[in-house]
Amino acid sequence: MKLVSWNVNGLRAILGKGMGEAMDALGPDILCLQEIKARPEQVDDLWLSSWPYQLWNPAEKPGYSGVLTLSRVKPVSTSTGMGWPEHDREGRVCTMEFEGFYLVNCYTPNSQGELARLPYREQWDAAFRRYVAGLAETKPVIFCGDLNVAHQEIDITEPEKNRFCAGFSDQERAGFTMLLEAGFTDTFRALHPGEEKWFSWWPYWGKARVRNAGWRIDYFCVSNSLVPKVEDAAIHPAMMGSDHCPVSVEIDC
Repeated sequence: MKLVSWNVNGLRAILGKGMGEAMDALGPDILCLQEIKARPEQVDDLWLSSWPYQLWNPAEKPGYSGVLTLSRVKPVSTSTGMGWPEHDREGRVCTMEFEGFYLVNCYTPNSQGELARLPYREQWDAAFRRYVAGLAETKPVIFCGDLNVAHQEIDITEPEKNRFCAGFSDQERAGFTMLLEAGFTDTFRALHPGEEKWFSWWPYWGKARVRNAGWRIDYFCVSNSLVPKVEDAAIHPAMMGSDHCPVSVEIDC
């Protein structure tokens, strides 16, 4: 089974930039999108409608955040949010249950400039960790998305310069470590240990993408029990249309 995740930075905009053709080339069985910035009634697209199973979780605030999971495999059940009202208004989590695993599509809050939202982010990280760990008590979990953190120095350009920036603060990196310690593995780093200059997000300024001056903040993580079934984990920087690129995993389940 092939799964793809992509922060599209506006679903309606990227559909007009050849997103359908790009995704057909990758051939996912399940596609997880973040920052869709739209409600289902606002999107009329033939390619999108070809997906038989769709789970939308738009934000209450128009034109903001939102996640969408598209599947060609029928889920056993679906849910949105984490069951925490203070966290669920921004449309950041949706979950599909399949026979062998739960799939959680996540768009983690950004801590913002000068880490203004870091206290909330730390609350979010703890709540998300409890959520996925709770699911894992029933069956294995795959979670993916824009997790808004570069975990290690290898995952970011100029780590010393960015140490106190949102997405690379000590607190956020520690939060991601605790998430992995709850029983999960970062699939890309597990399959590509020590490989440098693999990024999934680039700032719009300074020709960052041309220079490959980016951050790896988009992930597929799996319950440790699923690691032997992971056949491939990849990043696709050649795919354009957003300030992020897609990431993917192939897993025998």
